[in-house]
Amino acid sequence: MGAAGSKLEKALGDQFPEGERYFGLENFGNTCYCNSVLQALYFCVPFREQLLEYYGNGKNPVDVEENLLTCLAELFMQISTQKKKTGVIAPKRFVQRVKKENELFRGYMHQDAHEFLNFLLNELVDILEKEANAAKSSKDSSSPVEKIANGIHVAQANGMRKEPLVTWVHKNFQGILTNETKCLRCETVTARDETFLDLSLDIEQNSSITSCLKNFSSTETLNAEDKFFCDKCCSLQEAQKRMKIKKPPHILVTHLKRFKYMEQLGRYKKLSYRVVFPLELKLTNTVEDADCEYSLFAVVVHVGSGPNHGHYVSLVKSHNHWLFFDDENVEMIEESAVQTAFGSAQEYASNTDHGYILFYESLAANSVIV
Repeated sequence: MGAAGSKLEKALGDQFPEGERYFGLENFGNTCYCNSVLQALYFCVPFREQLLEYYGNGKNPVDVEENLLTCLAELFMQISTQKKKTGVIAPKRFVQRVKKENELFRGYMHQDAHEFLNFLLNELVDILEKEANAAKSSKDSSSPVEKIANGIHVAQANGMRKEPLVTWVHKNFQGILTNETKCLRCETVTARDETFLDLSLDIEQNSSITSCLKNFSSTETLNAEDKFFCDKCCSLQEAQKRMKIKKPPHILVTHLKRFKYMEQLGRYKKLSYRVVFPLELKLTNTVEDADCEYSLFAVVVHVGSGPNHGHYVSLVKSHNHWLFFDDENVEMIEESAVQTAFGSAQEYASNTDHGYILFYESLAANSVIV
């Protein structure tokens, strides 16, 4: 990517961010799903900084058993310490580790970028939790002050609290949903909390991410065979159910459900629907009804007309510039180019670039991670 790299440096000129690196990632046959997600995570600055801090605070690499977290940290360190500003890196060790850890990603079939992101974040959490538990096996797993400060506690029905460990991955990506169910006979509201690292949203033609989020929190009536067992009434009753965001995450990751199983076809179909996602997003479906403002910084885009083939690229915002990452290639793009990934107003359109995973960072001062 010598020519392309110098072209990018030339395009940015004096505005090339000091200390920043823009490197393409080599594709090993079918690893665009991995490369596109890695670029989005690399330019998730709080996550990158804490991963590099974790790497810097680590023991002697010889003593540490290789896992997905160490491989990812080494890759990010490799990119961030390059002497050149642009170029190509082969994430061979990381990809080999992914394939070793999960057989789903071993073949040469087209893979799903969202499934990979989900697997990766959960695997990182598992590794960090095991390390913390091993280090504090004789003590309590985590500091109560830290946990309460982050609002991560689950109240059990009997009043007992179970305090889960909060890792820096949680601090970046984890939010809390509250599932409210209201009995229509006695009007008792039952609330159950659950954590999330991303939100998967159903989509409709000519809609927006805002309307998708509203639908996610819309009220559903439980009746007929779906009646709710009310503890107060001690019987099945009609009820209203809705999901709201109790604690918005610092990094809001939304997955647009573009691959839908069609009963009549007996297979999955890609929905090319036009779904508008703004550069600045107001999250309104929260428990407090206080607007939370977010800024878009990365989009993983699926290119292609079907679910079993195609390609993934990513659009990334870095230091107020938008960049296009397509495996080894990195180009500067105009902000308006992000709109080309909204989707198609007609079912059969020539443009098959569709936003699939959206990464938003909170603008709230009080959401700064410590």
